[in-house]
Amino acid sequence: MSTRKLILWALLCGVLILAAGTAKLFQTSQKPVEVQLLALGESVTLGDMTVSVTALRDTADRTLVDVTMVGVAEAQAMDGWKMLAAGEVSDPVILPVGAGTECTLTKLAETLTCTVAFPVSEGTRTVAYIRAGEQRQWATAP
Repeated sequence: MSTRKLILWALLCGVLILAAGTAKLFQTSQKPVEVQLLALGESVTLGDMTVSVTALRDTADRTLVDVTMVGVAEAQAMDGWKMLAAGEVSDPVILPVGAGTECTLTKLAETLTCTVAFPVSEGTRTVAYIRAGEQRQWATAP
């Protein structure tokens, strides 16, 4: 094959890739993104786990979130929890002694009620849980 033919094939492939990218961009821009904020106490099922945020309270050095989880055996209960506050996403931190029940492993068909601790935060906070490629958020009052 000559150099000229290779250059033409490369240009043709580039144009096809550009067209496919443009089509995908157009496709994704047409679908509106809906963010559903759940109220405290509302339950939702993500994959095979049913979760709920039941309460949020503040201490001097932590923001404590009470959660319930049921549906999976031997899952790490702390995995997947996040908090958005003041424009920053926080991961859970160590629960202070006596602040609540520590989140450990879940048990099949048994409800686990526990407390997830986050760094102290102020203002409007959103607690999120991510599992099986899905995410749900609970809005909390300031």
